[in-house]
Amino acid sequence: MKNEKIKQFFSDIRNWFKALFTIQNGQEPKMLTFYKKDGTKSVLSSFLCILAGVFVGFIVMLIIAAASPEISARDAFKGLGIILGGPFSSGTAKYINMNFGDMIFYSGPLILTGLSVAVAFKTGLFNIGAPGQFYMGTMGSLLVALSIPSKNGAEAFFIWFFAIIVGMCFGAMWGSIPGIFKALFGVNEVIVCIMTNWISANIVTWVFTSTPNLKNISMGKSDYLITTAVTGNGTPKIGLDKLFKGSYIDLGIILAILVAIVLLIILNKTTFGYELKACGANKHAAKYAGMNEKRNIILSMAIAGTLAALGGALYYLNPGIEFRFGSAYGKLPGIPVALLASSNPIGVIFSGIFLRYIAQGGNELTSAGYNKYVADIIIALIIYFAGFSKLLRDFITNRQKKITSKIQLKIAKDNAESALDEIEAEKEIENETIGESIKETVDETQDASPVNTDKKEIDD
Repeated sequence: MKNEKIKQFFSDIRNWFKALFTIQNGQEPKMLTFYKKDGTKSVLSSFLCILAGVFVGFIVMLIIAAASPEISARDAFKGLGIILGGPFSSGTAKYINMNFGDMIFYSGPLILTGLSVAVAFKTGLFNIGAPGQFYMGTMGSLLVALSIPSKNGAEAFFIWFFAIIVGMCFGAMWGSIPGIFKALFGVNEVIVCIMTNWISANIVTWVFTSTPNLKNISMGKSDYLITTAVTGNGTPKIGLDKLFKGSYIDLGIILAILVAIVLLIILNKTTFGYELKACGANKHAAKYAGMNEKRNIILSMAIAGTLAALGGALYYLNPGIEFRFGSAYGKLPGIPVALLASSNPIGVIFSGIFLRYIAQGGNELTSAGYNKYVADIIIALIIYFAGFSKLLRDFITNRQKKITSKIQLKIAKDNAESALDEIEAEKEIENETIGESIKETVDETQDASPVNTDKKEIDD
């Protein structure tokens, strides 16, 4: 009995693996069903973009090695290994632990700015105003956190929380400006976003230049602000700093992940999210269906601004991060994070961490003779190929349709052959039944005939 159960167990496993790749019981292979899903296509296209970017980046490293007498082809392979190793290429366990914590910390703002771009993409908008929204959120949160010193932990938490809320409000207000111009006046949001980015940079510089009490003058850094370590209103560490000693890691990464999950639920499980995506697909059809497309455009940009501002607030509220207000304008890779993730909120988490992973490895490239900015080249190439992700998804979709049609044709052929076999079997059974019935009838007729009756009487 035990041996039979074991045989049945291995038989079930074998049948399961067969069902993954072959037609079983008239059903298509399970891998094909998995391949059909949009999420699978998005992940596969992003993975191909990453592979292409890394491969071309490696070719660039080989070209640099060939052109430089100080770098050999062996160093190119070593440099590629360092980049792919990310924070694990740091050397000692102590530095690996610290750099891994820093990688997680820096991923938080990347994820939030990526979400900012992604939610706008879902509504058919191109939010390149994330840098301006990021710095407006930074300004709002720092004005609160650096102006009100705390006396104890509870007070510090509430001041920090209030600073976060103020920063998000600043970002929502700033993000809604392109949305208003787009919805009410039909002005392209890209143009307005470019203008608001520069305006926000000048506003931030002007505001902090006018607040000398917040400048880090005691350290001789006139272009820098004091940090939240001075007022005690920094982002809570919740023990993560003990796990990753020496790093900047704090609560920010957990909040970024939670925001991504909440955003995924809103977009996919609520009426409001459906309306946002409907306006992105076709705003005229959405309007015809009774949706307020103007309101949705404004709200989408306001949400995008809120998310970017939250990234800025969490980044600069960290006690170890200084804000240089003299050069507030900067470029944040929110767009490539969203592109690489195909604007999927959960995908944004992984793409943000991955891009930071590559950048962290780039900091160690000097040991292979390369400048650390070679990692930026590889990231740029990945981002470049990410622009072809839709093309790759379309190619994968067409390939999947061809495979599906072949599989369905084979299933239909097998079903037809099976049906013919059943019909033939039924005919044979029917013929046998008819033959037996005829034979029985003939026998009964012969028994009942007068000749047979007389013969039977004579025999008696």
